[in-house]
Amino acid sequence: MAVAMGARTLTSASTSLVLPKSLSKGAASALLGHVKLWTSVKVGGSRAMCTNSSGVRRGGIARSAVSEVTASKIGAISTEGLPVKALMEVLDAAGHRGAEVIMAALDKPRSIDYKGKADLVTDTDRNTELAILEVVREKFPDHLILGEEGGVSGDSNSDYLWCIDPLDGTTNFAHGYPSFAVSIAVLYRGRPLAATVVEFAGGPFAWVTRTFTASAGGGAFCNGQRIHVSSNDMVERSLLVTGFGYDHDAAWETNLELFKYYTDTSRGVRRLGAAAVDCCHVALGIADSYWEFRLKPWDMAAGALMVEEAGGKVTRMDGGPFSVFDRSVIVSNGAIHDKLLEKIQPATEKLIADGLNFSQWLKPTGYNSDV
Repeated sequence: MAVAMGARTLTSASTSLVLPKSLSKGAASALLGHVKLWTSVKVGGSRAMCTNSSGVRRGGIARSAVSEVTASKIGAISTEGLPVKALMEVLDAAGHRGAEVIMAALDKPRSIDYKGKADLVTDTDRNTELAILEVVREKFPDHLILGEEGGVSGDSNSDYLWCIDPLDGTTNFAHGYPSFAVSIAVLYRGRPLAATVVEFAGGPFAWVTRTFTASAGGGAFCNGQRIHVSSNDMVERSLLVTGFGYDHDAAWETNLELFKYYTDTSRGVRRLGAAAVDCCHVALGIADSYWEFRLKPWDMAAGALMVEEAGGKVTRMDGGPFSVFDRSVIVSNGAIHDKLLEKIQPATEKLIADGLNFSQWLKPTGYNSDV
């Protein structure tokens, strides 16, 4: 079978299926898993195959396979008619403008406030978000914005929502510990369409950055180089990453147990403290999976798209379909995803059964969303 996506073709047998260009290579690869289901199905002695107005060849089971893959995608299903190039240009400009503000503040005294007992916010968080908003609003004044520091602003009737974390990993930044980033994603009707993450690495007096970018169906890149998740298919050979929120409740205790379990059964579990960076490390192939409870849309939107476009898999921790407004996420290289869920899914389902709220949250009122 040959799965064609523009100029790219994936081959598995002797039958052809043409997919829309907007479907990522990772999603196309997932579709290959359905080959046996539909290549053997015949209607009236011949395969059920037709071509619709979009040029997509479909059959009875083929249609189901395509629907299942697109339903599992977290990114925008189609980019046809959407200003992806313009959005990517603004994302790049906004991400680097924010990074400039952070870079100028490094290795200098900083003002620190507290949102909670241990939840920090610095003057750099606020200044970085203001710099990013200036760039975004100049080009897209009618778009809706959800910022970690500034909240919701803009036109609530817009199909576009910018999820902005000006400084993901504030505690690390405040201590000069190298794991923090600027994270920006723009959603189209609730699904990530394009994103950038500018990661800071190095350390005091040796700071450097690298830039991750992704667009729905367009792949994921680091400093302009195409990236892909790891191919490792064994949990015991995996390097895993997780995170812990500030509320030491039942979800926190459950994840502590998961942390201990996978510390014993994998090559190790890291806790770096910056969700966008953790996701990018999975997309880059240097970590195999990352999971966490109670993240916010600005924490996850950009990083989740990076993983999907790098060929990985993204779901909720109970195994259900993920949206950026959900309260749990697990991203992986795909090969170990179901194996991790064997432990993580029932632990999450127990929390839900015990009454913890895992409904969607922080979706702006009136926002035009399909998720």
